[in-house]
Amino acid sequence: MQTVIQVTSIQLKKIAAYYASSVTGQKPAGAIFVAKKGATTITGYRSGKVMFQGANYDKEAARWQSPTQQQASRPATGKQSATPGVNIPQGFADWSVLGSDEVGAGAYFGPLTTAAVFVPKAQLAWVRQLGIADSKTLTDDKMRQIAPEIIANLPHHVVNLMPEKYNQMQPTNNVNQMKAISHNFVLGQVLSKIAPITPDAILIDQFAQASTYYKYLNQAQQSPIVKDNVYFTTKGEQYHLSVAAASILARVVELDSIAKLSQEAGLQLPIGAGHQADEVAATLLDRGLDLNHFAKVHFANTQKAQKLRR
Repeated sequence: MQTVIQVTSIQLKKIAAYYASSVTGQKPAGAIFVAKKGATTITGYRSGKVMFQGANYDKEAARWQSPTQQQASRPATGKQSATPGVNIPQGFADWSVLGSDEVGAGAYFGPLTTAAVFVPKAQLAWVRQLGIADSKTLTDDKMRQIAPEIIANLPHHVVNLMPEKYNQMQPTNNVNQMKAISHNFVLGQVLSKIAPITPDAILIDQFAQASTYYKYLNQAQQSPIVKDNVYFTTKGEQYHLSVAAASILARVVELDSIAKLSQEAGLQLPIGAGHQADEVAATLLDRGLDLNHFAKVHFANTQKAQKLRR
């Protein structure tokens, strides 16, 4: 079974980055990447079309579609995936919510950055006028304009796992476990900052099933674990502005970190995990620089860079 969706150029870059660590071999004509996640093959094309094939094809496609698009793309028969937001209560967008999101998991260079932002009901109108409701389509420049407003006016916290710290954690924690630890940490920090106020709900931009998320935290012996009134959904920015604000804040911190690392490297580090990343990594190795300082070294890019060295 398969489905094909059409996305914007910005969304295509985000999808490519998300699956960067799962990229496989030869690409068909017109494709920019082919990735394998479990039993599902994902192929992204320059035209903006993304094909999902194999088991769980609909679940993977649902990550990148609105509920309306998902319904339209489903075949008349076959397994149907859970709709993003299906467990979100009516009127949720008007609640006081603490939201969290992360960026950088699919990028070879730079950090894994996670942010949480609390948007109380009284400030929803102000946040809305910032134009962040569709945060995934904003340019980096626009996000840089908005981020200082978020920082100045909303309770927030960011954890920025730079490559050296990330690489130190990675042998004993998979990427999703590091995400879970980071989300739990930033949420706990914001809850402490706003106490004794409590949000109506907490919304995590979903990267794992709730049971798996909490399993990761228990395995890592995290304490305390934020678990009261917590909701999970993919495309969380569509269901509350707090997640959109967190996404923007995380992205800007990531960009600033990559800019700093680029200055230290003496060349611009690319975002993503494509062939350009292999070439830049090879250049850094030729210069005698330690990739551990700049990159997530467990990515396949490290081995590819070794083969490209002069």
